[in-house]
Amino acid sequence: MSDQQQFRPDNMPLCVFAIALGVFMQVLDTTIANVSLPTIAGNMGVSANQGTWVITSFTVSNAIGLPITAWLSRRVGEVRLYLGALIAFSVLSFLCGIAQSMGELVLFRTFQGLAAAPLFPMSQVLLMSIFPKDKRHMALALIGMVAVVGPIVGPILGGWLTYDYSWPWIFFINIPIGIFSVMVLTTQLRGRAQQTERTKLDYVGLATMALGVGVLQIVLDKGNELDWFDNDWIVAGSIFAAVMIIFMIIWELTDDNPIINLRLFKNRSFCFGTILLTIGYSGFFSINLLLPQWLQQQLGYTALWAGLACAPMGVIPLFLTPILGRFGHKVDMRMLAAGAFVVIGASCLMRAGFNTEVDFGSIALVQLFMGIGIALFFMPMTTILLSDLSGSDVSDAASLSTFIRTIGASFASSLTTWYWSHGASLHHSVLSQHINPYNPLVQDDIQQGGQSMLASMNGTITTQSYMLSTIDIFVILTALFFVAAPFIFLTKKPASDGH
Repeated sequence: MSDQQQFRPDNMPLCVFAIALGVFMQVLDTTIANVSLPTIAGNMGVSANQGTWVITSFTVSNAIGLPITAWLSRRVGEVRLYLGALIAFSVLSFLCGIAQSMGELVLFRTFQGLAAAPLFPMSQVLLMSIFPKDKRHMALALIGMVAVVGPIVGPILGGWLTYDYSWPWIFFINIPIGIFSVMVLTTQLRGRAQQTERTKLDYVGLATMALGVGVLQIVLDKGNELDWFDNDWIVAGSIFAAVMIIFMIIWELTDDNPIINLRLFKNRSFCFGTILLTIGYSGFFSINLLLPQWLQQQLGYTALWAGLACAPMGVIPLFLTPILGRFGHKVDMRMLAAGAFVVIGASCLMRAGFNTEVDFGSIALVQLFMGIGIALFFMPMTTILLSDLSGSDVSDAASLSTFIRTIGASFASSLTTWYWSHGASLHHSVLSQHINPYNPLVQDDIQQGGQSMLASMNGTITTQSYMLSTIDIFVILTALFFVAAPFIFLTKKPASDGH
């Protein structure tokens, strides 16, 4: 970002707040519908599996829309793109709320995902352009904080709105937020220079990317349901997605105006920074996915209480992030990022020591501790991967890193869900092999209790099997974070560090 592109709005705090609200709205919408799916599916008269398309349609279109963001920002300007995305997102939120069928809802969610795509990367670009160069860490810290708080608030807010009011309100709540943000930014960013250029759209790259990523997301989403590669459709879809993605990579590396600027990976800091950001975010996403499911399905927590148990991880980032934004540039960002991997890994190790008797306070305290790592993760990682870039490369890099991070989180979601259920089945078969009428240790209990005793034993074994599978995943995540930590030093030290 060149100095010529810097612009200071009349009311900096209000402008920053409006930009952050737009990002919060988009991040919130990735999780707020999760706890409402059973209600939506029931009201629409479809199965629970069909109801998941409310989530999948948004995720797929959002991922596909991200690479187009850089091209659109050059074509129409960063401010116009952000305002247009906010308006479209708000309108489509209203349409989602008044949808009368699952087909309509999925269609509107698909377009809503496309509208949401520019919000996160463009917010980074806009904040970096209006903040003085020596305070850009504060801008990135703010976005990192919003990225953490959104997934925490989403399930709690979604559960409250759905059960105390009705599910359409999880979409209607976006409308006043969108209107406020558009009104503020229209006035505050009016004088900001709009640098546009008419570049060709890479239709071949866009088509192959949409087909490859779209089919891959569907494969990942349906893999558990269709038993993965034992199903011919999953095999065919995987091959098709692989062919499209390989072709896309070759095409993008040879095209003059690629939709995805893969040449950015020649930059060492961007390359390793994006890889580590994706690994770290995927692990973070897996924790957020697994923990609430385990609490609700195996420990009997309600959606609200599961959300409250997970929420403490957002407390420390709220207080620590502004401090990091102000003083973080005085230290080596790589040290902070490495510390984030170690702290999150340590929190996973603590969870690996859980059992079915763990209490609410213990779960919440580990979440609170992990918040230290979350606060140290997003802003330093974003600073590192963007630190060695300038001009239009910043927009391209912000879009590309967000795109890869989103795909990584989707893959992690499917892999975690599959491993959890598959691991539980394996543990169940081992634990249950000695529960039979011929084992003298349980013979008397079975004879006295009959089928009801067997059912009770099976329920206990199932709970313990999922507990063991949960522990297995947290052990894997512990190793993942600890092993990844040293690799952050393969990036360059950001030039502003220590100044």
